[in-house]
Amino acid sequence: MAWIRRVRTASGATAVQIAESVNGRRRIVAHVGSAHTEAELGLLVWRARQLLEDPGQGEFDLGLEPVEPRTRLLGAPRVAALFDEPGSPARERGPAAPPRVVGTSSRVLYDALSAVFTDLGFDALGDAVFRDLVIARIVEATSILDTGRVLSDLGARPASEKTMRRTLARAAAGEGPGAYRDKVAELSFAHAATSGEVSLCLYDVTTLYFEAEKEDDLRKVGYSKERRVDPQIVVGLLVDRHGFPLEIGCYEGNQAETATIIPMIRQFQSRHDIEDMVVVADAGMLSASNLAALDEANLHFIVGSRVTKAPLDLASHFRWHGDAFTDGQVIDTITPRTGRRSENDEALRAEPVWDPGQHPGSWRAVWAYSTKRAARDGKTLTLQENRARAVIAGQKAARTPRFVKTTGEARSLDEAALARARRLVGLKGYVTNIPAQLMAASEVIGSYHELWHVEQSFRMSKTDLAARPMFVRTRDAIEAHLTIVFTALAVSREVQRRCGLAIRNVIRQLRPLRSATITANGATQIVHPTSTPTDKRSSMPSQRGNLRH
Repeated sequence: MAWIRRVRTASGATAVQIAESVNGRRRIVAHVGSAHTEAELGLLVWRARQLLEDPGQGEFDLGLEPVEPRTRLLGAPRVAALFDEPGSPARERGPAAPPRVVGTSSRVLYDALSAVFTDLGFDALGDAVFRDLVIARIVEATSILDTGRVLSDLGARPASEKTMRRTLARAAAGEGPGAYRDKVAELSFAHAATSGEVSLCLYDVTTLYFEAEKEDDLRKVGYSKERRVDPQIVVGLLVDRHGFPLEIGCYEGNQAETATIIPMIRQFQSRHDIEDMVVVADAGMLSASNLAALDEANLHFIVGSRVTKAPLDLASHFRWHGDAFTDGQVIDTITPRTGRRSENDEALRAEPVWDPGQHPGSWRAVWAYSTKRAARDGKTLTLQENRARAVIAGQKAARTPRFVKTTGEARSLDEAALARARRLVGLKGYVTNIPAQLMAASEVIGSYHELWHVEQSFRMSKTDLAARPMFVRTRDAIEAHLTIVFTALAVSREVQRRCGLAIRNVIRQLRPLRSATITANGATQIVHPTSTPTDKRSSMPSQRGNLRH
């Protein structure tokens, strides 16, 4: 026969054990835990009962009626009646009702994300519902109708659906002191400026499509990186060198990518009164008008160059050294601002050092060679050549691939284009208006390579935060949705910076840690889970502490 045993420990706690009698001797079967309060004691007794009632243990049918086990918890003293006799047992304590678990929640995760939200200064918005919408977006991206379930599971009391929609309407408000996105952008900039430096910013764009049949004034069919023909919007994102978001913009779906960078930079510049900064973007932003506009605004830029510009930029090198390069070789030269008119005299062996006064029609160009990149480019060209030969031979039906030349009805391999491409394998170019005396070529290359941070932020937005607005249609709703995503991205980035783990990993480890709400002896208490370095449920106890600092 087994029973629940309570033992007072040396520290003053009460240990709850399961014991049994074997041949007249008492044996401890399991140690359930130690309690320091009546609420904890009630929870441990409840766990012990669950263990005893496990049907997998097997039972003997003794023909006895089961009796509800009693604990030694005592209820509150009864209030004496008006005509009770003195000395009557009216004030005696009776047996208390057994403790009951009312519910469980992932309150640890909610508190951690809420603490980061507060540390970033976003509480200045004074909108707890907006905070909850941001936290719910991070934990489980879903619709407004389902957000209440997510918040309830996190231990928060969700607002009504109408209140949430009114909050979204406030978040979609236009410019002004009360605009949510403007306020979040200002607070994000303040955080980035105090925790690092914002003299160098990274910019990129992406497209978010809609499963809609018709276009409107915002959702339009345009160029899609995913090769879709659905209506879409263009989203621009400006981040610091570590990927922390600083500015987000929404544009019509048919807007050219090159036409988004100038409005975004001007908005960022006027908002924070910035006069000097470096903007880094990929080759998609490389247009003469963009670079001229950035230069006229006294801003520095670093953008990727297209490899097709290499023969003109490196004309001197190809004349004097042929197509021979060494691994890691860097050539600092100039590139024409427009057209193919170069200020570089290829008759001179030395490459010119860019000077805005001496070369008004050129920008500074930095080219780097890598044998690893050359091997990768060469492999890609070989695959493209094989595909082109297969199409020419009629072995593969496909649209005209690269290196296929069509003359009338006949197709042939473009040997000249293939030779030019193989001559340029391994080269990567960068265009800038920063003089060499201010920034070395190696630093220009290193700054450009930071672009993976903005690409990572876009991946986080699309996957972890489900940025594609599936449940909204109007422009105001889309703008409000992007404001929520922008704020959630800032919180997620800060979480990753503090603990060194991806946001999905943090949620995967913290969400199973459940806080129990129990009632015992007329009192309600929330018991939070305890975690040690050996806790199998979580391998990041120290990181959870970091989220609150």
